[in-house]
Amino acid sequence: MSHQAFVSRRQRFLAQMGNGVAILPTAPERIRNRDTHHPYRFDSYFWYLTGFPEPDAALVLVGGQAGSAPQSLLFCREKDVTREIWDGFRYGPAAAQVAFGFDAAYPISELESRLPDLIANREVLWHSLGVDAQWDQRLGEVINTLRGQARKGLRPPAAVQDLHAALDALRQVKDDHEIDLLRQSCAIACAGHVRAMRVARGGMAEYELEAELAYEFRRRGADAHAYPPIVASGVSACILHYTANNRLMGEQSLVLIDAGCELQGYAADITRTFPVNGRFSGPQREAYEIVLAAQAAAFAAIRPGAAFGEYHDAAVRVLTQGMIDLGLLRGDLDGLIEAEAYQRFYMHRTGHWLGLDVHDAGEYKDGDDWVRLLPGMTLTVEPGLYIPPAADVPAHLHGIGIRIEDDVLVTADGLENLTAAAPKTVAEIEAVMRHD
Repeated sequence: MSHQAFVSRRQRFLAQMGNGVAILPTAPERIRNRDTHHPYRFDSYFWYLTGFPEPDAALVLVGGQAGSAPQSLLFCREKDVTREIWDGFRYGPAAAQVAFGFDAAYPISELESRLPDLIANREVLWHSLGVDAQWDQRLGEVINTLRGQARKGLRPPAAVQDLHAALDALRQVKDDHEIDLLRQSCAIACAGHVRAMRVARGGMAEYELEAELAYEFRRRGADAHAYPPIVASGVSACILHYTANNRLMGEQSLVLIDAGCELQGYAADITRTFPVNGRFSGPQREAYEIVLAAQAAAFAAIRPGAAFGEYHDAAVRVLTQGMIDLGLLRGDLDGLIEAEAYQRFYMHRTGHWLGLDVHDAGEYKDGDDWVRLLPGMTLTVEPGLYIPPAADVPAHLHGIGIRIEDDVLVTADGLENLTAAAPKTVAEIEAVMRHD
């Protein structure tokens, strides 16, 4: 992979740092149990600026000042041929500097001793307090050391700025490299959902469909699931974060699959709901068409300059009218919306930012106002309708849970649906699932 995009991002951030220094470690390895580790996944902020995949690494960005140019420095594990026999390839500082375009690279073991000189006499320390207590302590100790060296002409930074918050603003609008990876990740995830539709049968366990998704994701080159998949059949689809995936699927039930893959850090996040037997019943179709119409209304509200909250409001209006039509709610549409009566059957927002994190970095509000959409932002659009059994709910709707989720890119004239290849209309789903 080319690392020019990462170099460009570092240069962009260095240009706004002034006479500051930024410290950004990657994620540590995590023990699963005893001497077995969880699969390693880098820190998203670190990856955004480096593309460096190994643990035990840190990035130091040193802003320019009179007589010196800005620098990006990597601290990483040393080359160790013996450890490579057990754990696999590692770059080492010399190779990493060249391969990833750093100005210099050093062994991670030298970071502690070099930090005082790197931080001394800088105006601002860019660091996110409260994210990692050990790093807070380490940097606090360096600052205290510098405070005691004033007679040597050394002083600590006068201010600490939130590094994550600054990077959030950059990460919120995707560059061409990111958009390309998101398109690829979404294409793989769509193929996984198509596979699940084609193999679904009554009597299968939900985890069998989960396995089909995992197979298709990995077969097409994805690195992993982007999050624990939800495969929820029947009434389980009314549990928003159901992940047990252990029920046998009834022939007449719907199954809701919320699953996405990750490719080079970038997540796809798709939900499709379909009948296990390949044919929507009348009540299932009626409820499904309401959610589909709500998503279409949300799509129509997404455009540059629109407030982030607008597409949720558009979906809520259609869903609330649908609840009235189904006999779930009674009353005036505007009054029900104002009272948020719809939240009994639709209790989450219609979407979130998407990127290196499934719920990606970036604010949703600027003060009291919603953030305005810009070309290059990526977000999910995921209205739903969840009807658990209840005495005041029509019996033919009991246990119906539906969510339809796509991933979209805001463009100059509207949006691009990155997950359009996953069948969504009733006709498309039934055609894919036809078992004759």
